[in-house]
Amino acid sequence: MRISEKIVRRIMVASHLVVSCKRKNQRYHSYRGEITPSVPNRLKRNFYAEIPNQVWVTDITELAFPAGKVFLSPIIDCFDGGVPAWNIKTSPDAPLVNTMLGKAIEQLHNDENPIVHTDRGCHYRWPGWIKRMKEANLIRSMSKKGCSLDNAACEGFFGRLKNEFFYYQSWKGISLNECMEMLNEYIVWYNEKRIKVFLGGLSPLEYRQKLGYAI
Repeated sequence: MRISEKIVRRIMVASHLVVSCKRKNQRYHSYRGEITPSVPNRLKRNFYAEIPNQVWVTDITELAFPAGKVFLSPIIDCFDGGVPAWNIKTSPDAPLVNTMLGKAIEQLHNDENPIVHTDRGCHYRWPGWIKRMKEANLIRSMSKKGCSLDNAACEGFFGRLKNEFFYYQSWKGISLNECMEMLNEYIVWYNEKRIKVFLGGLSPLEYRQKLGYAI
């Protein structure tokens, strides 16, 4: 059903529905100094991609539940804002990002070599990450130190996730494993069901199906 935005606003007012206000996100910082040489910022805040698997961005965010902390490492595809791969752990260690990158690489075709943009955190400077990038012929790109706008596409995803999933509800009495499973389910829903205005009211999966990139 297609209806105008004005009708939606009128229904929301009548039903006393209010959009959640944005809250300042608590960012996880992984910078440990220039432990290996940095690489150029190839995106320069241009997060546009013409096709899937052309430009990826990634980062780590922390979610502090009453039962404990959870760390999320996703890949965001700038083509449609979808999340082709992610990993959730209770520790921000090297396997958190390396396993996620491995999942993303498995989905690539032989002729796909996306730019992978990150911040200057230690996870993206360690030998394991650099080795995987080289073996898959992926192109590294890095933000300036302490400049979150250089990775705004990923920061935007974290903001939406926290406003829609994490904030404004009680997590008391929910185990850490349950929290992680619910987070996983949210990302699946985000990919398959959550509509985006810039995709014509389609979810990332529906948009790719419409263009013939997915079945």
